[in-house]
Amino acid sequence: MFNVNYNPDVLTCLANLSNDEVFTPPDIANKMLDQLPEELWSDKNTTFLDPCTKSGIFLREIAKRLLVGLEDEIPDLQERINHILTKQVFGIAITELTALLTRRSLYCSKNANQEFSITDAFSNNDGNILYKELNHKWKNLKCEYCGASKDLYNRKDFLEQHAYNFIHTENLKELFNMKFDVIIGNPPYQISDGGAAASAKPLYHRFIENAIKLNPRYLSMIIPSRWFSGGKGLDNFREKMINDTKLKNLTIHFNAKDCFPGIPLEGGVCYFLRDSNYDGLCSIKNINDNELISESKRFLRYKNNDTFIQFNEAISILEKIQKKNLKSFSKLVSSRKPFGFDTTFKNFSNQNDFDSVKIIHRGENINYVKRSLVKQNSELIDKYKVFISGAYGYGTKGFPYQVLNTPILGDRSSCCTETYLLIGPFESKNEAENVISFIRTKLFRFLVMLRKPTQHGTSKVYSFVPILNFNKKWDNKSVNEFFELDKNEIDIIEKMITEM
Repeated sequence: MFNVNYNPDVLTCLANLSNDEVFTPPDIANKMLDQLPEELWSDKNTTFLDPCTKSGIFLREIAKRLLVGLEDEIPDLQERINHILTKQVFGIAITELTALLTRRSLYCSKNANQEFSITDAFSNNDGNILYKELNHKWKNLKCEYCGASKDLYNRKDFLEQHAYNFIHTENLKELFNMKFDVIIGNPPYQISDGGAAASAKPLYHRFIENAIKLNPRYLSMIIPSRWFSGGKGLDNFREKMINDTKLKNLTIHFNAKDCFPGIPLEGGVCYFLRDSNYDGLCSIKNINDNELISESKRFLRYKNNDTFIQFNEAISILEKIQKKNLKSFSKLVSSRKPFGFDTTFKNFSNQNDFDSVKIIHRGENINYVKRSLVKQNSELIDKYKVFISGAYGYGTKGFPYQVLNTPILGDRSSCCTETYLLIGPFESKNEAENVISFIRTKLFRFLVMLRKPTQHGTSKVYSFVPILNFNKKWDNKSVNEFFELDKNEIDIIEKMITEM
């Protein structure tokens, strides 16, 4: 039966603009706001900024909380509304459309000074929601601020430039010349850099870095989790983040659909709280399918590793593995294009003659190629080895993951294209087959997952995996016993990793 009292929140019903510009659901915005101290909502001097507002959800929910918290101090409702909207809540929109949408969410009118606006204290249309059409600053066909491709974004005036105000300025104070206590938002995630296929450059870290320059007391943003161990151009950002002892809370959703039901984000999402007056351990929550898996207080940097270990339970597993003091499996894994053939190579032969070698290429297809065409690592052709896909996606359904594609035995007289990495070489077929048995174990792929944020897997993602004795065959039971994993550790691996 139709419920006449049902009054849905319009901001739960909006379709996302694109994969890069994702609207934040009201419940996620409120979970992020719940991290902030309660006393902020009853302080009439606290100032809030969303530097990348889209739907206006953060600002609207902040205003609602202040409206309740300031009731005793400012009893008159209209005076309270005017104070909150003119003195405390500020936003910078990412497009003209989202500026209008934010004003509609916050002021109940697309213009702050119209008759239907809930505040009568503004004399201008914009209120405290700024948006200014900007152009990218081009240098060597890229934008100096964000890395956008000139070929794609040097557009006609009536097309959106995506030159976001908060990260396209030398002087942040020209936007709002004031001090903010809280900066919170959901920044655009990436922009095309004009590279091959759908090559894109991350943007979210630039919003975080500029927000930190403004020195707010609190900073909170929701972003993709890829920065934990990968991402184009994120090495310096990751280094700063994992060494930042001002990070107080970090909530990790392994399945991005927990937060953004309509958007497939491989690798999950996270949101954090940075407190400029805090210095200590970070409270890290692991969540999957909206279920809290674990919570731990620890520093983001683990020993001297240059990645962040997002799984709390992985720390004890890594401790047991590193106690064995074994060499890293990454030493056995080649760089990309192990034999010099890229994915576009097509000079195959269907004939296996005396001057041909087997070549494995995309889709596990097998053809032959003239031996004389192999210009790189030709000495490995007649060795036993293992081929494994350089890319294999997690998908967007959450745990359990396979992590890696099925490994392929590389016989003597064989090579591969760039689609595959080479593991080896090995002196015997038996040794190569035992390596495959190890790759198929759940522990092996769990350790790879710790360093593999998305589908791409270079030799680096194998760094946590140890080299074992490959004169014997391995399975889940024997590997777990060798490293003396306890039931809880085994259960975590079983939950996260599927059979290959």
